[in-house]
Amino acid sequence: MTGVHDHSDRPYEWIGGLSERRARLSPDRVGLVDADTGEEYSYADLDRRANRTARLLGETAVDKGDRVAVVSRNRPELVDLYFATAKVGAILAPLSFRLSPRELGEMLADIEPQLLVVEEQFAADIQQALDEREAAGDELTILTLPVKGDDSESRGTEPEEWPSYQQRRPADGSPVERADVALSDPHLFLHTGGSTGLPKQVVLTHGGIMWNAFNTILSWGLRDNDVTPMVFPMFHTGGWNVLTIPFFHLGGTVIVAREFDAGQVLSLVESYSATVLVSVPAILRFMADHDDWEETDLSSLRLVKSGGGPARESVVDAWRERSITPSQGYGLTECGPNNFAMPDSYPREKTETIGQPALYVDARIVDDDGTELPQGEVGELELASPHASNSYWRRPEESEKTFGDGWVSTGDLARIDGDGYFSIEGRKKNMFVSGGENVYPPEVEDVLTNHPKITEAIVVPIDDETWGQVGKAVVEGDDSLTLEALQEFAADRLAKFKIPKALVFVEEMPMSGPGKIDRQRLTEEYGSE
Repeated sequence: MTGVHDHSDRPYEWIGGLSERRARLSPDRVGLVDADTGEEYSYADLDRRANRTARLLGETAVDKGDRVAVVSRNRPELVDLYFATAKVGAILAPLSFRLSPRELGEMLADIEPQLLVVEEQFAADIQQALDEREAAGDELTILTLPVKGDDSESRGTEPEEWPSYQQRRPADGSPVERADVALSDPHLFLHTGGSTGLPKQVVLTHGGIMWNAFNTILSWGLRDNDVTPMVFPMFHTGGWNVLTIPFFHLGGTVIVAREFDAGQVLSLVESYSATVLVSVPAILRFMADHDDWEETDLSSLRLVKSGGGPARESVVDAWRERSITPSQGYGLTECGPNNFAMPDSYPREKTETIGQPALYVDARIVDDDGTELPQGEVGELELASPHASNSYWRRPEESEKTFGDGWVSTGDLARIDGDGYFSIEGRKKNMFVSGGENVYPPEVEDVLTNHPKITEAIVVPIDDETWGQVGKAVVEGDDSLTLEALQEFAADRLAKFKIPKALVFVEEMPMSGPGKIDRQRLTEEYGSE
């Protein structure tokens, strides 16, 4: 074994054929709803769209193993690309539109896509990224998506030489010849933060994606008539593996929208009688604070989970007043992400825990030497499952560190109570989570210290009622620098969620050794756990 779990390299006809097989079984069932246009797509519709898109991939010379990058908000075309890349054996690599042009350029240079699909409003950022990094190879084809609608032919700000995705996509939706695909073949690259700044691409295979779907369906008790509004972005594991792909396996209904706000989510829950909602804590809070909260009919919801960070007690209490108790989830791109589940009729006092391991997940707590710890002791959480990844793209050393011993090293500190419930106690590294997004302080500090008024900078997390945690910059330098000026400086260098929301000056950085700033002391003095 070369990682956590090796999948078979034997090709099967059904691998890569999810849209086709689901369309055979439930052709008329609605699989996808576009909340922006009101269009509903049956599974037969989705397979025809996937076939059209697979033909487009063929026309743009996308072969098995090639990468297809996309920078877009949530919309049906991303689902088309997911199903189509499965048919031809290619790899879909959604990239965050929240990243700066510099970051996007580095990622494009890293994954070397054969095809890049860009929503028009992000075209200028992509053009800048390609210009700065020279990330576009001679063979790269770039297609654009209109901002409005699904099949609209409106043109935006994209360069003249970038054709329209809709115009290039063939009209023929008949079945296509599919590639030989095995469970061991990669299908998704989903990026997560890198310790050196550049996000790592987690390699997810057909087998791993499938096992996560099975694990989620069975452990969470999903049903084929379930309906969910997908509030996670589709460049994130939450946008695919939390519910979307499990629902497609089942034949459920997923609602997507370009941008979600709390009022819209409330409206969709009521109008579509949504049964399942999984969200970051901030969305659950915004919903509970919305003017329409009391009047919205939430009676159809039977499962509500919070992921990407702990939900505040006040948020859980607000939902309880509506006779719904959100449970806490835990996951990471490298494994699943759906690793835990709450038992039936769990005690109320266990709400703050992440539950117990899902059906097909092993979980343990270990010390720094990898020795398993007894119940009650805090150590690093490690996971093993057939839905775990085995590697990062082109990161052998980091892959070995995270996956090399047969367990996924999460970097999170946790403990198990006497009843077998797991609780997350903190993070082993300095990374913190803001609104469901990982923030790595060294990357932010590298940008801040380029400011002429900053000599040295350390970023520590502070608690935030909306986003869970945000960054606070502890700075040595010219104290005439304002927070607003610092944020403006960082705006085109960092994604918005990475930019510090607070600023404090120190006369001199504390040191813990020769040339080593005492980060722990600064965190204790200026941050919050």
